[in-house]
Amino acid sequence: MTAQKKTTSLDPSLNAYFESYDYPLDKPEEACGVFGVLAPEKEVAKLAYFGLYALQHRGQESAGIATLEDDILHIHKDMGLVSQVFKQDTLQTLTGNIAVGHTRYSTTGSSHLANAQPAILETRLGFLALAHNGNLVNTLELRRILEEKGCDFNTSTDSEMIAVAIAQEVEQGKDWLEAAINAFQMCSGAYSLVIGTPQGLMGARDPNGVRPLVIGTLDNHPLRYVLASETCALDIIGADYLRDVEPGELVWITEEGLSSFHWAKQQQRKLCIFEMIYFARPDSLMHHETLYSYRVRLGQQLAKESCVKADLVMGVPDSGIPAAIGFSQVSGIPYGEGLIKNRYVGRTFIQPTQHMRESGIKMKLNPLKDVLNGKRVIMVDDSIVRGTTSRKIVKALRDAGAKEVHMRISSPPVTHPCFYGIDTDNQSQLIAATQSVADICEQIGVDSLAYLTWKGMLEVTGEDPNSFCSACFTGDYPITIPDDVKGSKLMLEGAKL
Repeated sequence: MTAQKKTTSLDPSLNAYFESYDYPLDKPEEACGVFGVLAPEKEVAKLAYFGLYALQHRGQESAGIATLEDDILHIHKDMGLVSQVFKQDTLQTLTGNIAVGHTRYSTTGSSHLANAQPAILETRLGFLALAHNGNLVNTLELRRILEEKGCDFNTSTDSEMIAVAIAQEVEQGKDWLEAAINAFQMCSGAYSLVIGTPQGLMGARDPNGVRPLVIGTLDNHPLRYVLASETCALDIIGADYLRDVEPGELVWITEEGLSSFHWAKQQQRKLCIFEMIYFARPDSLMHHETLYSYRVRLGQQLAKESCVKADLVMGVPDSGIPAAIGFSQVSGIPYGEGLIKNRYVGRTFIQPTQHMRESGIKMKLNPLKDVLNGKRVIMVDDSIVRGTTSRKIVKALRDAGAKEVHMRISSPPVTHPCFYGIDTDNQSQLIAATQSVADICEQIGVDSLAYLTWKGMLEVTGEDPNSFCSACFTGDYPITIPDDVKGSKLMLEGAKL
């Protein structure tokens, strides 16, 4: 059994890459995208590349692909975007029938190459390649248990802990399935996993199904399966959506087909509502419809709840646009584009001048002066976290001649941090946790501000309102958060909610 490892190191100025001035919008950040494929006689690395390309919005810090070819593992991972990490000649070295891919935004473990995924371990049954989306909440306890069993760690990620827990069970004589199930039962939190082994491909979700994971079939072939965070990753490679991996389910895919194991006692589904509001791509399917359709309904409901006299409804590109269209449909106020997004700006190593820093948002969003001049504008966005970017956008609209700016948000106020795989600030840094709506209105410089109600947000899903996690709006966490973990982010008492 041998391993071929291919990793590269970027220039030391990489830190500037991630800290460079590109004015990211003031949004929560997703934790990761995962992808897996078992497809004999196909170029699985290339399929994984395009799958990750479709999932790039879920993480932009690092990317990696591991392939398994009998007892040989090939891997390439590095810091940067998918298109930067992989080239044609690199993909040609990643041979095999199984591929596991990952694109990362770190929520646990710092932004270093050592923490890039897939996580790789060698066991008595062969190599294990694991890609993880989500966050464990019992990492301190799990690490203590594993260290007492003599396990070592090479990274600071909870993802490696899951891989180590599986490997440790394998070393105790378990097969892949029993080892994985035993390891999952040691984990508490949110996790959608894609795991490659020499014998087959696994996909699993935590018992509450907080983070998404879907199954697809390739070429209508009974032995070619795909696992991905979202259906948009199936579409790009021509795979057909089969179904979701269920909460508390493990699917085991081999060259004999797909088997399903429900390893956890049935829990109430708690899909992250922010997946539907913002994180997942609008063309991805959830609950048998595109998220674009849901986001339009959010805007329609928002207009019913908080319309105001205006001349123009516009969305903050890109995520605010569907809700703005819905708002326009119900209010009767014309929809138009007031901001143009530079879709090619990306990240840059080049640092701007101080004057460019002060002009701020124009590097990504530029107002249309002739559209905005003299108009009363309703600006629709999906969320406000800190308020910093909203303030810059409002100023840009006023500088372009907008007579009035009214802001409407297609979700409730974000008042609590997430512990399940979304990178949110400490509670003290969430503007809605410390300030009233009137105070926020004044701080960001709008003529009026209104949020969608929690009830309205859930009602327009068309699903059971209790089947979603909305803890970032309510503080009602469906998976118990240990006090030591909760204390690190919940830093306010008596916050004005």
